[in-house]
Amino acid sequence: MTPAHLTLIQWLSPAFPTGAFAYSHGLERQISTGVVTDAASLEVWLTNVLRFGAGWQDAVLLAQSLDGDSSALDDLARALQPCAERLQETREQGAALARTVAGITGRVLPMRSLPVALGEAAKPLDLPKLDVISLYLQGLAGNLVTIAIRHIPLGQTDGQLVLSRLLPLIHDLARSAADATLDDLGGCALAGDLAALQHETQEIRIFRT
Repeated sequence: MTPAHLTLIQWLSPAFPTGAFAYSHGLERQISTGVVTDAASLEVWLTNVLRFGAGWQDAVLLAQSLDGDSSALDDLARALQPCAERLQETREQGAALARTVAGITGRVLPMRSLPVALGEAAKPLDLPKLDVISLYLQGLAGNLVTIAIRHIPLGQTDGQLVLSRLLPLIHDLARSAADATLDDLGGCALAGDLAALQHETQEIRIFRT
């Protein structure tokens, strides 16, 4: 474990002020309609988000932003968002990450969508793409598991078991994304996208997305 790894872990920890706790990525809608009710259904939903939805999409964008044109990638990242709330989620978290990293490091970091902002911030760390992407995806899944623990409700042990079972998938996705190109971008998590759209008009809600 290097100081660069520890820095990245700090940026992706729940304590880092990106406000990730306020965004459920459509999970609140899935819980309220009875789609996600226990550990098994949560694992299925998260697997689909990671493999076919924002997980894969963000992983490829992050990989490209570690050595590409962040401005053009940010335009693409915004265009790929399926609804207003998901756009809000990635923009606001990315802006918060860039702002806080800039305050710590003294670097000038523009406001980007979250995976692009992280890639731009992490370039000087000179870490392997596999490591950066893996930790990012683990952070995404971990935040959603925490939401499920509080709001299904789901026991702490069951929640951590779900996250543990997702780790091999996270590693495989990160390895594939590290070698992917923009031509490999794409998603088919329609239920998750519809949940995010429906959440926009949900009358009673705790989370912003």
